[in-house]
Amino acid sequence: MGRYDIAIIGTGPAGLEAAITATIRNKSVLLLGSAQLSEKINKAHLVKNYLGLPETGGEKLKRAFLDHINELGIQITDARVSNVYSMGDYFALQTGDINNMLEARTVILATGVSQTSTLDGEERLLGRGVSYCATCDAPLYKGKRVAVIGYSPAQEEEADFLAEVASSVIYFPVYKGDINVKPQVKVIREKPVSIRQDLRGFAVVTATGEYQADGTFVLRESIAPDKLVPGLELDGNHVKVDLNMRTNIPGLYAAGDVTGTPYQYIKAAGQGNVASLSAVSYLAEQDRK
Repeated sequence: MGRYDIAIIGTGPAGLEAAITATIRNKSVLLLGSAQLSEKINKAHLVKNYLGLPETGGEKLKRAFLDHINELGIQITDARVSNVYSMGDYFALQTGDINNMLEARTVILATGVSQTSTLDGEERLLGRGVSYCATCDAPLYKGKRVAVIGYSPAQEEEADFLAEVASSVIYFPVYKGDINVKPQVKVIREKPVSIRQDLRGFAVVTATGEYQADGTFVLRESIAPDKLVPGLELDGNHVKVDLNMRTNIPGLYAAGDVTGTPYQYIKAAGQGNVASLSAVSYLAEQDRK
């Protein structure tokens, strides 16, 4: 694929607006995220304060967004980014395809904000039995027992994939509704409260029991920003940015809900525009050097 000028992670209003602005400025853009756009857009009943689109429901807003990016020829790469590494003069982005590390000169984080808190033991065991990427780390658990904690139906596909590699898979759906996984995946309808390590290995602990596993995959729609980008400075649970949407890492910008309240579509789009313009200016400055 080569090295892109700007990689944008997230397909909510912030990410889409950033992609539009960058495309108009003739930059090569890699837009990563769900082709169905942000889940919050899809669930919006009525939006009253979006300029030019009064009394608009989520489905109509979604169609307007898609029409705009399609008109500009902007494509969405439907992929989940698990890690972003600053390599000095460019960034390396890891997705589910472990053999294809994507590269971009600048990155804009527009991942939104996760409304779920981490489990007890999750952060301490991250990289030592806990993983956020099934495709990336599945080979480590060939023939072993794994637990999967899924926060949306999209994670069911990951559980099925792991079932092809691991000796056994137990799946904890942290959402309501029907579960559609392969027969060999054992579904446990209990809410996990912690992940524990002892002499026997690892265990997912619920309110009513413990389930042993050699490794646990915690799969959410979005990863905490400081876990996604090593060394990223936060302000509480949000990415710390200046008025130009710059983070503490040169060439890395953030926009939308990930930067803090208010969680508003129109604010997110405005920040996406600013972040994109800042990235364009950064690229121009690097080219002059």
